[in-house]
Amino acid sequence: MNDVLDVALRLLIVFVVFLTFPLIVGQTEHKVMAHMQGRLGPMYAGGFHGWAQLVADGVKFAQKEDIVPAGADRRIFQLAPAVALLPYLLVLLAIPIGPGEGAVGEVIDAGIFFVLAVMGVGVLGSLMAGWASANKFSLLGGLRTAAQLLAYELPMLLTAASVAMAAGTVSLPGIVDAFEWWWLPWQIVGAIVFFVAGLAELQRPPFDMPVADSEIIFGAYTEYTGLRFALFLLAEYAGIVVLCGLTTVLFLGGWHGPWDADLGWVWTLLKTAALAFVVIWLRVTYPRLREDQLQKLSWTLLVPLSLAQIALTGVVKVVIS
Repeated sequence: MNDVLDVALRLLIVFVVFLTFPLIVGQTEHKVMAHMQGRLGPMYAGGFHGWAQLVADGVKFAQKEDIVPAGADRRIFQLAPAVALLPYLLVLLAIPIGPGEGAVGEVIDAGIFFVLAVMGVGVLGSLMAGWASANKFSLLGGLRTAAQLLAYELPMLLTAASVAMAAGTVSLPGIVDAFEWWWLPWQIVGAIVFFVAGLAELQRPPFDMPVADSEIIFGAYTEYTGLRFALFLLAEYAGIVVLCGLTTVLFLGGWHGPWDADLGWVWTLLKTAALAFVVIWLRVTYPRLREDQLQKLSWTLLVPLSLAQIALTGVVKVVIS
């Protein structure tokens, strides 16, 4: 009975984190972009520093009419937001925020394979939304999503494999336990490649071609309104939390910090928050790429760098052993 209660408690904590952290990232994005771009709108709702902007957005989405286009495939159209969101909840179950089994929703021996496989399923939500909307702009957005899959999937897998080689395990807690600070210099290239490929998977700027509002309205999500549209936004922010959490666990030592090992979960959250800020900063700073530019970036730079990272990891492991 105690084991069942322990698992139930951990699942409840993961669910609360899943509902809370993406909203915090969304609120932070409003504020950071407002400061960087001089956008005063998000600073007014609720008085001090626009603290109620997130509440205002939630009320706005809840009040909007839920519309399904007459020509849409209704079942797939309605299911797509859940398909886009659910993978990130499953991935959060496997990301450890501290040492010990109590700091992870579910201990998975092949955790790195699990999270990468499940994250790849999220793209189906955009494909389903684009195809089912009976809208040419939505279909173009879905096709662009599929095209980006060819660019980011291989670099992500190769750099994750490099970390697994270095640690000698595919368990996420095992990778953090095996972490050594001297890894940082020779794994930094893999970390950058993984992070950039992750941005492309999340369709975040400068890789937001599938939702390019100046070209295809809002891509696969053009026909969505109300809470269903809000679920796609929640999936995007949940994806940011997942990407930053994974980068922290794989490349930045997870809960390891300069001092006080008892506060390991604090280090994980601080590193994740810092990377989330970088994601927001990149959105404000860089213009959108074209699809061909993303493919060129991937196949002429990211893939060779990830292969070089694997080769370097192999050499270092041989020298050490």
